[in-house]
Amino acid sequence: MFIWIGNHYYYLFAFAILVVLLWNSVVIVGGNEIALIERRWFGSKMPQGRVVALGNEVGIQARTLGPGLHFLIPFIYKATKSVFTEILENEIGLIESVDGSSIPSGRIFAAVVAGHNSFQDGEAFIKNGGQKGPQIEILPPGKYRINPYLFKLTKGNVTEIKDFEIGIVESVDGVAIPEGKIFAQAVEGHSSFQNGDIFINNGGQKGPQIEIIPPGNYRINPYLFKVTKSSATKIGDGEIGLVESADGSAIPAGRIFATVVPGHNSFQSGQDFIKNGGQKGPQTEILPPGVYRIHPNLFKITKAQAVIIAKGEVGMVTAQDGSPIPMGRLLAQSVTGHSNYENGEAFLKNGGQKGPQIDVLLPGTYRINLNLFNIQIAPAAVIEANKIGLVTALDGIPLPEREYVASPVTGHNDYQDGSAFLTKNGQRGPQLDVLRPGTYYVNPFMFSVAIDDVAVIERGQVGVIVSNVGEDPTEEMKKRLGSTQAGASAEEGKEKYVVPKGFRGIQEEVAGPGRYYLNRRAFMCYIIDTTNITIDWDDQAETRFDQLTVISKDGFPIQVSVKVVIRVRPDQAPYMVAKVGSIDNLILHVIHPMIDSSFRNQASTASAMNFLQSRSEEQTKAESRARIDLERYHVECVSVLICQIKLPEDLMQTQTKRIIAEQQQEMYKMEQRSQAERTEMEKMRATADQQPTLVASEIAVKVATQRKTEMITLAEGNAESKALDGIGEGKRLKAIGDGEASKIAAIGEATAQAYNKQQEAIGEEAIKQIKIVELIAAAIENGKIKIVPDVLVTGGGSAGDGLMGQLSRLLPGVDLNALVKKQG
Repeated sequence: MFIWIGNHYYYLFAFAILVVLLWNSVVIVGGNEIALIERRWFGSKMPQGRVVALGNEVGIQARTLGPGLHFLIPFIYKATKSVFTEILENEIGLIESVDGSSIPSGRIFAAVVAGHNSFQDGEAFIKNGGQKGPQIEILPPGKYRINPYLFKLTKGNVTEIKDFEIGIVESVDGVAIPEGKIFAQAVEGHSSFQNGDIFINNGGQKGPQIEIIPPGNYRINPYLFKVTKSSATKIGDGEIGLVESADGSAIPAGRIFATVVPGHNSFQSGQDFIKNGGQKGPQTEILPPGVYRIHPNLFKITKAQAVIIAKGEVGMVTAQDGSPIPMGRLLAQSVTGHSNYENGEAFLKNGGQKGPQIDVLLPGTYRINLNLFNIQIAPAAVIEANKIGLVTALDGIPLPEREYVASPVTGHNDYQDGSAFLTKNGQRGPQLDVLRPGTYYVNPFMFSVAIDDVAVIERGQVGVIVSNVGEDPTEEMKKRLGSTQAGASAEEGKEKYVVPKGFRGIQEEVAGPGRYYLNRRAFMCYIIDTTNITIDWDDQAETRFDQLTVISKDGFPIQVSVKVVIRVRPDQAPYMVAKVGSIDNLILHVIHPMIDSSFRNQASTASAMNFLQSRSEEQTKAESRARIDLERYHVECVSVLICQIKLPEDLMQTQTKRIIAEQQQEMYKMEQRSQAERTEMEKMRATADQQPTLVASEIAVKVATQRKTEMITLAEGNAESKALDGIGEGKRLKAIGDGEASKIAAIGEATAQAYNKQQEAIGEEAIKQIKIVELIAAAIENGKIKIVPDVLVTGGGSAGDGLMGQLSRLLPGVDLNALVKKQG
């Protein structure tokens, strides 16, 4: 064998060489491997700036060898094995080429070229114009035979946007955003920024993107697109979202809120918002409760509570945008279609006006744009039982010059429909119609409501109504009205301003007992009692007036307690009101001065004692005078009563003593009459006993009468004879009588002058008393009055003493004991 080897060593050498050549020319690449090829010899030189060789160029080749058996020219090529590039499920491969043509100026990422089979054919990448630098394309999960010398691969995670999240994208490459714009214009076809090539080719712009990425997993090149995660916008129940756009066209001059554009899906499609002409600034539309994928950099979302109007409340609305309110108007005109201000677009589109609105919000929950509409909540007008609401309109046509209360209009639903009120030419100012008990959703911007009491007229009362509304009565009507009133003269009536219903003035028709929803601004109601009204003047604390103090004729102050009872008949109540206004005015300004004056006048004509003693007459006179005076005021005087008359204490003591004396004198007179009657009875008894004698006497009288006639006849003859003698004697006596008469006249004149002097000195009453005493004294002295009775029965001597004491008081200055002794 060795001999064979020796003889054939050159074959063995050749075989060894062949084996070496075969070993160096054969490359076996495993199933998960690639082979990088380097040409060392016998090739052309690479162009300037190239680092990876193509074809027959010397250097590390762009192409690679995949798994399998490969034959290479030995010593010219060198193969270096490398494992496959594996991109896992949640990963992406980011490629940066170390060779290729230069990226154009202004661009950051290489343009995409075709035919390189996901960067696995580096030679095709170079030949097809692949550019050196970071590549737009990425590698999805999988295994790739990529030349690690030509392509630098960095693994990255897929972009995961979870539920209730969004992805906000900013591109680091692309054309420039136009001047005045903040966000890049949306382009189509890039599949949520996963295809950067299409993004760039379709004109994608560099900078913040208007499109967002919804929840999901995305293979986005993080070198080209910077993705920031943000929470989705969640509007909870009872909330609304107020939107303000950071980009868009300008809001027209004079407007505050952007015009609504369609198609943006509740601001979730920013590109459609901008494309359809969305305007920059506060938006009219709002977001109802829900979850929204809204770009937070394009749209600023402010959460606000939904407007809740509770029961018994009303919502007043002020619009921050819209057409101007016409000059002279206070509130904006009502427009339709805005669904209680929830549709701001319809409000503005239909001509809604800026400022306080005439329509209100009733109880409920409303999703209203609080940037567009300011909501003020106020209590509804609640009118309780036995109350009324007096309404004043703050807007409307002006009141006529002479009117105080507006003319009523219909159809406004108790002032709850302010628009209907204005449409029917409701007038500004106090309204005639009132609100009865209940709850009313009245716009406080339009109407103010004041609470007042109902007019209550009790039994025994009437209400006299003074109307501030209606037509003015003509002069002819005033005369006609006056002439029909009781006691009116032909020229004028009692109270010409008492008018029929429908005219301005005091209504001749009164209101009877009951409750009335009376507007006190239009109708003043004077409650008049038609039952007896008693007015007192006394010293009681609860009475209105103190007792009257008057001065008598003789200068004594007299206190008089008076009670006056009056009555106003229902049919006369309007005329009484026309005359004096009210019962209080009647009492204070008519009856009180009248009664005071009446009693002062009456007292001044009588002495204090006479005034007291003639109380009934004074009362009758006062009543008659009051009745006449009160008739002029249409008031019936029922009675005037003097309850008490108080004289000064010293005067009353003197009067008391005098009355006691008079009573004692009356007692004595009664006793005297008793004795006289007893004497008369005794006389009659004696006459009865002497009846036979009386009969005889009657016969004697008749005889005497006959004789008298006879004697008269004789006497007449004698008289005639003596008549002549008497005439002469008479002349003589006349001369004597004339002298005596002159004497008596002189004495009488002197006596009268003396009495006048005495009267001036001590008074008439004192003179009378002195004269009486003088007459009694003379009678006693002459024995005509017995001081001591013929028969005196005593029981201890006290009766005589009492009588003597009484006479001593009656006869001062007379010595009664001396007279008694003289009488005895």
